[in-house]
Amino acid sequence: ISATHRDLYAARSEGRFRDDLYYRLNVVGLAIPSLAERREDIPLLAQHFLQRLAERYKRPVTTYSPEAMELLLATPWPGNVRQLLNVVEQTVALTTTPIIPATLVQRALQDDGGAIESFEEARHRFERDYLVRLLRLTGGNAAQAARLARRNRTEFYRLLARYHLEPAAFKESSN
Repeated sequence: ISATHRDLYAARSEGRFRDDLYYRLNVVGLAIPSLAERREDIPLLAQHFLQRLAERYKRPVTTYSPEAMELLLATPWPGNVRQLLNVVEQTVALTTTPIIPATLVQRALQDDGGAIESFEEARHRFERDYLVRLLRLTGGNAAQAARLARRNRTEFYRLLARYHLEPAAFKESSN
């Protein structure tokens, strides 16, 4: 198993990655969105890591305060799931209460380079979140979503492709 955040297909096409190595590694490819693109997973992952680490370190920690969870949800997570794991581990190690307070999360995030994302990262996150909201609102109807966004369909489909969003994934199930 190997993982990368780089587009190996593009790197191979541009001659920056060896063909033979690409085909050796690319047996089954999985494209998993970054943690910033799936914020709904943050509470579940944080709680899972917290329980596992509390058990490992024999700490009577049970959960995060609502304010602490808000901080976790607002963080851009450039280091992805590994960064979240590090923050959870630090807060579990340093807490003196069963409920981890926001101050400990803030300290762990500052130690980790702060919670301020770059302008480009913020714009990227906003655009993707906006497109997801439109698709949810329209039940995956891309034409209707494009009208709401006041964009032509061609441009809207290009935006969806840029963020790897499939309108069909947002269609209501008829079951």
